[in-house]
Amino acid sequence: MLRLAVPNKGALSDAAQSMLKEAGYRPRRDSKELVVVDQESGCELFFLRPRDIAVYVGEGTLDAGITGRDMLIDSGAPVEEVMSLGFGASTFRLAAKAGTMRSVKDLDGLRVATSYSGLLEKYLSEQGVDARVIKLDGAVETAIRLGVADAVADVVETGTTLRNVGLEVFGEPILKSEGVLIRQQSAPDTPGMDQLVRRIQGVVHARDFVMMDYDIRVERIDEAIGITPGMEGPTVSPLHREGWVAVRVMVRRKGHQHVMDQLWEIGARAILVTDIYACRL
Repeated sequence: MLRLAVPNKGALSDAAQSMLKEAGYRPRRDSKELVVVDQESGCELFFLRPRDIAVYVGEGTLDAGITGRDMLIDSGAPVEEVMSLGFGASTFRLAAKAGTMRSVKDLDGLRVATSYSGLLEKYLSEQGVDARVIKLDGAVETAIRLGVADAVADVVETGTTLRNVGLEVFGEPILKSEGVLIRQQSAPDTPGMDQLVRRIQGVVHARDFVMMDYDIRVERIDEAIGITPGMEGPTVSPLHREGWVAVRVMVRRKGHQHVMDQLWEIGARAILVTDIYACRL
């Protein structure tokens, strides 16, 4: 039975549990449930602190897990990213008092506070910068004001929190993070792992695409297919109305309104767009 780690709280938790539910895995009944056994899907779900998940998977205690790319790298555990999941996007960046620093090279000989010491130390080493990393557990925004550090490195979504304490980001982003599925490096094939990947891929693709149906005159069908080629080609069916056909096709969610505009211009009518719950491509 596959043993899967799932974030029990934090920004990734709700999105991860929602994705797994859409993928057909049994959800937990309440937030106090730490283990869910899904016999039908052949999977045990363990709800753990997001920061600990990479460690458990790296030790081989669990077969796979969902965590953030930033926490994966910060852990230093022997795990690998199987696939990105399309949620929990954030950016790991440097920040200092407004107008005081411009690039990572300005940190040479200074102190940088962060709660992601492993990730930051790796980055500074790659950049050839000799800075002292101050590890803090939790928010780091006040570290400069309190004299603990000269700069900070933290996960940034909008930057509002940093600006509120007089800080601004500088330099290039250290890392663009999001939720990822991980497994132990060089791990042997685990029963249920391929099924998990296929199911999650189906949910990710379903969120990227919509199903589009429309009617078009026969003589314009080639133009319509040029606009909506689909995956293996659209499904085209004759209508009771002579000279017309019905088309069903998957199109990317992003830009689907533009596709509808193009179809309307060539005479398509009864254009419908519906969500896709899950798929296998």
